[in-house]
Amino acid sequence: MTDLSAFPITQRWPAQHPDRLQLYSMPTPNGVKIPIMLEEIGLPYEVHKVDFAKDDQHSPAFLSLNPNNKIPAIIDPDGPGGQPLPLFESGAILIYLADKTGKLMPEDPAARYQVMQWVMFQIGSVGPMFGQLGFFHKFAGKDYEDKRPRDRYVDESRRLLGVINGQLAQHAWIAGDDFTIADIAIFPWINGLLNFYEAGDLVGIKDFPHVSTALTKFLARPSVQKGLKIPA
Repeated sequence: MTDLSAFPITQRWPAQHPDRLQLYSMPTPNGVKIPIMLEEIGLPYEVHKVDFAKDDQHSPAFLSLNPNNKIPAIIDPDGPGGQPLPLFESGAILIYLADKTGKLMPEDPAARYQVMQWVMFQIGSVGPMFGQLGFFHKFAGKDYEDKRPRDRYVDESRRLLGVINGQLAQHAWIAGDDFTIADIAIFPWINGLLNFYEAGDLVGIKDFPHVSTALTKFLARPSVQKGLKIPA
């Protein structure tokens, strides 16, 4: 049996199945990417809930795995060379799992970089902008009389949706005709923008029909339906 006792996080969240990939997460737009990916590729895993309400993400145990106190994070007991691999940042984890299994990432080098550019697009633009918009629209931002910050993020979110809409007007999925990690990176954030942050009307989602069509197709996938609820 694999021994993960060298990782302090396992003292706070003991591994019942240490031979399986250990996932530490919450069902946020970033958090659900990894269970969706794991369901898609069929890799066995054990999930541990990092409860924001209990400030788990700032606990010494969690910080020992991710010093940036963000979810998701993983420990793969069967990492490179057969050694356990700790990893944080959802984009890095998606790329790692795609490489590990040879799934949801093209073998052709040019196509591979096309997928990776869209993953980086999500990390650098979609996530930060949609998250800020959510703050100013649904959460504490409502207390600010000055709506210029909110409107700035609305305008930028609309621009990003336009980029995605244009891509989906030409292709079945984000990076082409095949479902890849680029879709797993981007669509949870679009879903969060519309259904969690409730900002569909604010950003004028009706102006982006290809986004809406592809999101419906994404949400219909069994792996997505399950992954969006993990951890419960």
